[in-house]
Amino acid sequence: MGVMRFIVHPDAMLGEWPEVHRAYLSAVDQTVWPTRVEYKEGILTCRRHCSDSGKLHVGWPVPSLGRPVLTTASLPEREQPYILVVELARGKIVQVRNQAALWQAAGMVLPAEYASTMREAHSLFGRAASSQDVLAECSEVAQRALARACDAADVLMRAYTRQRLDSRHRQYPNLPTALGCGLGDSIPVDGWKKPFTAAFNCAVVPIEWRAVEPYESDYRWEAYDAQIDWCQSQGLMINGGPLIDLSTRGLPDWLSQWSHDYWNLQSFIKDFVETAVARYSSRIRLWEVAARGNSGGALQLTEENRLTLVAAILETARKADEEAQLVVRIDQPWGEYLARGQHKLSPLQFADALIRAGLGVSALNLEVAVGYSPRSSPLRDMLDFSRMIDLWSTLGLPLQVTLALPSAQTPDLEITTDLEVQPGAWKTSYSEEAQTEWVENYLPLLLAKPSVVAVFWSHFADGQPHRFPHAGLMRPDGTLKPAIERFAAYRKAYWK
Repeated sequence: MGVMRFIVHPDAMLGEWPEVHRAYLSAVDQTVWPTRVEYKEGILTCRRHCSDSGKLHVGWPVPSLGRPVLTTASLPEREQPYILVVELARGKIVQVRNQAALWQAAGMVLPAEYASTMREAHSLFGRAASSQDVLAECSEVAQRALARACDAADVLMRAYTRQRLDSRHRQYPNLPTALGCGLGDSIPVDGWKKPFTAAFNCAVVPIEWRAVEPYESDYRWEAYDAQIDWCQSQGLMINGGPLIDLSTRGLPDWLSQWSHDYWNLQSFIKDFVETAVARYSSRIRLWEVAARGNSGGALQLTEENRLTLVAAILETARKADEEAQLVVRIDQPWGEYLARGQHKLSPLQFADALIRAGLGVSALNLEVAVGYSPRSSPLRDMLDFSRMIDLWSTLGLPLQVTLALPSAQTPDLEITTDLEVQPGAWKTSYSEEAQTEWVENYLPLLLAKPSVVAVFWSHFADGQPHRFPHAGLMRPDGTLKPAIERFAAYRKAYWK
């Protein structure tokens, strides 16, 4: 068994953070290793089944960001513990410098502020690396170096986003990207029309099996029929699905009696997919047929069962409508859940297996829900977000991205899952202002990526049942949250 140890100084940097045990190690190729993490008396110990060089990923406080997941450079095992903040600073500096070199070679103009900030980060890191025998001084200087490296990453990303988005807009006066939002399981009301159409040109009609058939053979299509009518009357593009949600509590409750009979279970699922696609084949051309099969949780299905099931769902949907575009949703696209040791395939490998099977996958939808527990994507800075999109782009398929972030930390009475808001990652408490700022940071970055053909917000209104607590853009009383203004501003700026 391989062991890597890291000194945390001061001890309080991780001592008050409940998510420390979600730290993990990965290989140079970003494969996540099952990792057992222990934290005691200022030493973070990470154990895995091999002894190769690896990178540590851990949430770490940075004043300008909160507590994002940061990554060390690739480190070999050694007897002497590493000083964690020094290695995080080293890792961020290397990451930023390499990305800047790639983009500069591709024609990007680096701002002067970036160069001066990186020089300061390098200088501070040099002081920290050369004083590791004085732990307190070394840690303090390394923390400053890390903060400046993160500042440089922010400057770089904002310059990249601005230049790339301007270039795309010159090429496409109307961006070839859908900007949409989920309608949930309720019929749109009169107050939705103006704010929704001002912010979005696309709507997601979920048509989830859990809501359509809450009891066996008791189908309830009325809300979705009304949603589709409403979308067509407003001139909105329509995305249907996800039809089948393979996460915890994603399938109808009555299906649990078939949890130990995989083939009958598959038959039920295929029957529903065929029925739904055939019902709306003349009105919906793009279907998200399956969601969260990579991470799972539904009915304790094995990873092999889930992969086979998603393949069967794709085949069934293709037979029901040969002209439809079929999408599969991948959640937690960085793959941090692999650290628990319950999966063998990374999210990328799961998707690649479906693509290589020739099942007609038209696009992938990457779900990035930040701020939730027990299943979500930890907070990452814009550079890590950009690199994740670029990695997924190598599969050669168009990408959709679904986003969610809470606007409050109080209990949410309308959620349909076991998710809870996990405070402590963003630089302030989760609030409507924090949600707005997060949208302002990450939405333009996604619009700047040519591989991203659609950006969706998880759901519109918090007054109806929904998956992600407090993630809606409309309060339960029907008033609007400020985040929707950011969507409306970009809708106005980049689409005529």
